[in-house]
Amino acid sequence: MKTYKVGGAVRDRLLGLQVKDIDWVVVGASPEEMTGLGYKAVGKDFPVFLHPESKQEYALARTERKTGPGYKGFSFDVSGSVTLEDDLERRDLTINALAEDTDANIIDHFNGQQDLKAGVLRHISPAFIEDPVRVLRVARFAARFNFTVAAETNELMRTMSESGELDSLVAERVWSEMEKALSGKYPVRFIEVLRDCGALKSIFPEIDRLFGIPQPEKHHPEIDCGIHTLMALEQASLLSDDPLIRFAALVHDLGKGTTPRDYLPGHRGHEERGVKLIEKLCERYRVPARYRELGVLVSRFHLDCHRAEEMRADTLLRKFEEMDAFRRTERFEQFLLTCTADIRGRKGNENHSYPQAAYLRKAFLAANSVDTTELQNDSLSGPQIAQRLRQMRTQAIGQAIRT
Repeated sequence: MKTYKVGGAVRDRLLGLQVKDIDWVVVGASPEEMTGLGYKAVGKDFPVFLHPESKQEYALARTERKTGPGYKGFSFDVSGSVTLEDDLERRDLTINALAEDTDANIIDHFNGQQDLKAGVLRHISPAFIEDPVRVLRVARFAARFNFTVAAETNELMRTMSESGELDSLVAERVWSEMEKALSGKYPVRFIEVLRDCGALKSIFPEIDRLFGIPQPEKHHPEIDCGIHTLMALEQASLLSDDPLIRFAALVHDLGKGTTPRDYLPGHRGHEERGVKLIEKLCERYRVPARYRELGVLVSRFHLDCHRAEEMRADTLLRKFEEMDAFRRTERFEQFLLTCTADIRGRKGNENHSYPQAAYLRKAFLAANSVDTTELQNDSLSGPQIAQRLRQMRTQAIGQAIRT
C-alpha cells in the first residue's frame, strides 16, 4: 500500500501557488484494508475514504470505462492491480496528472511539467472525449492560468461539441465550472476557449449570438457586440474580483443578440429582451438568485446610468427606487462598477473615468442621508410619510447635483 499526492495540489505547488486542497491516491489497497485502518468510506460511485485524523480524502487508484452518455456514464475498476500510472492516465490534462510520493519526488508519466512551463492545456489520451465536463474544465483552467489549449486538444473538444455530447451536461456542473471561471484571474479566456471549439453556441447560445452583431454606430462600429462583451468582462475583472460583477458584465447586453434594430438610438427593446434571456439562462443552469438579480439590474438600467447626468432629481430618485438601492446598497455599488466596466469595454475607453458613477453615488448618498426625525414626530399617515420622504429625498438630490 502506497499513497501519493495527486492532481491540483502537485500542480499548484510547482506553479508556486497556495495549495488549498490535497487529493491522495492509494495504490495496492482494498476497501476493507482502508476501513480496517480507520478510514471512513464516503464515496458513492467509487471508493473514497476520509483519513481518521486529517479528514483529507484518499481515493483508491482506479481506471474508468465508458458505459453511457454524460459524465456519469462510467464504470470503475478499483482492484489491487490498478497502478499509479493507470490512475493518472484516466485524468483529463497532463498538468493534472502529476503525482508526488512521500519523499516529495514528482512522478510525471505524461510530461505535465513540460506543459506547465509552456503554459499549455493538453489532454492525456483519446479517452478525454468520453467526458463532456472536460470541455468546461479546460476552459476554466484557461481562465485561471491564462494557458493556451493544445491544437489537438481543441480539435477533440470541437468533435465533442459537434457530437451533441455536451447536451448531457448537468446544469449544476455547468454553473459550478462557470462560477469558478468567473472567479479566475482571466475570465475572458473561459468564453474564448468555449467559442474556439464551438461549445459556446451549445452551452451559452445567448452569448454566442452576440458575435457578428455590430455595435451601434455611435459607439465603435469596428467591434461587434461579442467583442465588446469580452472587453467589458475584462474590465470588470480589473475593477473587481467579485464574480457577480463579472457575470453581470458578461450578460448585460444579451438582448443585442436578438433584433438589431431594437438597440439603435431611440430604441430600448433590447434591454427587456436581455432581461428575459438572463432569466432563462439562470433558470436553465440554476444560477443563484444574487447573480440573476444583478445581471437583470444591469441589463435593465445600464443605459440610464450612462445618461445619469441628463436626469432631473425626481427622475434619479425614481431610478434609485426602481433599483431598490435604498435597501440593497451593496448591490447598487456592484451595479455602478458593472456600468463602469461596460463603458470601459470599448477601444480607447479602457481608462475612462466614468463620471456618471461618481455622480450617481453623490446623488444617492444625499438621498440616503436624509434626516427622517421630523417624519417620526409628525402625525402623518403612512402614504403621507412616504410622499414627504420622497419630497425630502428629491430636494436633497437636487442640492447635491447642483454643487
